[in-house]
Amino acid sequence: MGEVVEAAELARRLEALRRQGRKISFANGHFDLIHVGHLRYLRDAKEQGDLLVVAINDDDSVARLKGPGRPLVPAAERAELLAALDPVDFVTVFAGDSPAPLLAQLRPDVHCKGPDYGTPERVPEFATVRAYGGQTRLVGDPKDHSTTDLIGKIATLLKEGARPKE
Repeated sequence: MGEVVEAAELARRLEALRRQGRKISFANGHFDLIHVGHLRYLRDAKEQGDLLVVAINDDDSVARLKGPGRPLVPAAERAELLAALDPVDFVTVFAGDSPAPLLAQLRPDVHCKGPDYGTPERVPEFATVRAYGGQTRLVGDPKDHSTTDLIGKIATLLKEGARPKE
């Protein structure tokens, strides 16, 4: 089972693991409602290294980026859920809309993003990762799953009068 760790402590721990020759991969996102697309992304990201760090946006940035009513699940709970997933070794929560400062602090060997970016060079943090000598790789399956779509489906069902079975 993975651990939820503050960024400063995580940086110290990763440096020690790096000295032991461990390769660190990094994935990030909102992870508001965990779905199969998230799991596939995390499994593929874990294959890029020996250890997987998952960074999640804090509640303020999710609200800014996704809109009113989001996140549905608070950051502390999202972190706990992610840490329980098999591919995940460490989870940390970051403030701000971009993980670039955290990437510069943690310096993972591989920054993993979904294939919707098309090429690694189109990932917004590509230059940050390249500047410290890391790589950016696209992993996971096509973006056929999304939390926003799940919320929309649930809202439609409720609007149409669907009720869960008891």
